[in-house]
Amino acid sequence: MPKQKITKEMVVHAAFELARAGGMEQVMVKNIAKKLNCSVQPIYSYCNNMDGLRNDVAKQAKQFIQEYIAAHIDKKDLFRSTGKAYIQIAKNEPHIFKLFIFQERKNISSLEELYQSETNPQVAQKIAKELNISIEQAKKLHLNMLIYTIGIGTIFSVTTPGIAADEIYLQQEQAYEAFLKAALE
Repeated sequence: MPKQKITKEMVVHAAFELARAGGMEQVMVKNIAKKLNCSVQPIYSYCNNMDGLRNDVAKQAKQFIQEYIAAHIDKKDLFRSTGKAYIQIAKNEPHIFKLFIFQERKNISSLEELYQSETNPQVAQKIAKELNISIEQAKKLHLNMLIYTIGIGTIFSVTTPGIAADEIYLQQEQAYEAFLKAALE
């Protein structure tokens, strides 16, 4: 029987699945080799160091989250449904959510820089149009909701047995109303 050819993509995918199931601390060469049913040698041949592999896993986590959010938003209520989708992923995929949230963001020294690096500029335009507010008001609202949703999503992803989703959504809606009011002032 011929040996299975282990590719870098297979290694990254196996590492991602390990991180998804048990967190980044499960991404170890021996665990990847076991998942791929191979020796550790092919893993080492693709991984000069674990930091590079972890970066590849983090990139895959970001892509996973983007695809998840896109599949779970309501185009008629884009802003609110995006926030709810982030809460859903925090509940359904807590390890991926934490991996994404705790990924180092380099060269960020202000909330404005964070906002610019993490968001699509068209979102503020859509929010402004949908709510009939200025772009600056929309950015302020969006940034506040981004910070709040990340915070409450993080709480949601680390609590057991878990806070009821309805309680989280209610809290998120109350924050939205307060931030909207502040953005309009």
